[in-house]
Amino acid sequence: MKAVGYRTAGPIDRADALIDFEADKPTPSGHDLLVKVQAVSVNPVDTKIRQRRAPEGPAPDILGWDAVGIVEAVGEEVETFKPGDTVWYAGAINRPGTNAEYHLVDECIVGAAPKSIPASAAAAMPLTTLTAYEMLFDRLRVNEPVPGGTKTLLVIGGAGGVGSITIQLARALTNLTVIATASRPETQDWVRELGAHHVINHADPMGPQLEALGVESVDFIYSTNQSHLYTAQAGEVMTPQGRFGLIDDPEVFDIMPFKPKSISVHWEFMYTRSLFATGDMHRQSKILNNVASLIDEGKIRSTATETLGTICAANLIKAHTILESGKAKGKFVLEGF
Repeated sequence: MKAVGYRTAGPIDRADALIDFEADKPTPSGHDLLVKVQAVSVNPVDTKIRQRRAPEGPAPDILGWDAVGIVEAVGEEVETFKPGDTVWYAGAINRPGTNAEYHLVDECIVGAAPKSIPASAAAAMPLTTLTAYEMLFDRLRVNEPVPGGTKTLLVIGGAGGVGSITIQLARALTNLTVIATASRPETQDWVRELGAHHVINHADPMGPQLEALGVESVDFIYSTNQSHLYTAQAGEVMTPQGRFGLIDDPEVFDIMPFKPKSISVHWEFMYTRSLFATGDMHRQSKILNNVASLIDEGKIRSTATETLGTICAANLIKAHTILESGKAKGKFVLEGF
């Protein structure tokens, strides 16, 4: 089968940063599905793994943790899917990725793909949807009010892949006032289109901007990038006993500004459930099924903003380069081989 991978960890500005190659078609067993991949998207985790994690064996490592495809075969213990089903999922970080014609994935973390949008549009969403949904409802527990709070959610980095779906999920499934940050006119317009009640610029002090909106304090903050830059401001603007969540990897993260207000800190790593085979691993399947229904009901839209062509090394290098620039809006998708 055709696949795209890398032999040496490192920067993207090399001719062999990602390569096209041939690999053996895998065979499903146990709870695994064998999926014929139709479309994929690219996430920051792809770039981080490529930069930092050297392949363990002689074969190239395959990246990619978003896919839509058709089940071709199933393992002997599979209960929820059958050949011919169209599925979507984000996979597991400790297994080969989705940048291949065929891919193995545990049925516990797979959902039935939405029926109302193309495979390419759906492929943009599983990883970011799970990251957003788990943070909002499993970590920050936004449906449990902060005592004396203002029923507000601030999404730092609202125009990125995770921010784009976080805004929509918060609007569709909560009664919170959603405030998103974006620093450029085009990204500010984007987050408004997605449903943000208010938009502020994270490049400027947030306190005065919130005050100008009449927002006394913020109950929940979901920080999607450069979280270390915002702890002092968060400590100032958050409601006492509020909840702060982050998904990035700051080298230093000072939580002392949170102590006076007893602000709790929550980290979300979408792969935790699959990496440790947690007892609630199947929740990811339920989340994906729920969001597929929201899409088919017209309550959520795809966050795909650009299709970069077929799944090949050249197009994936282009996607990695744009992501690493820090100027991405929404999600980039690739379709077919």
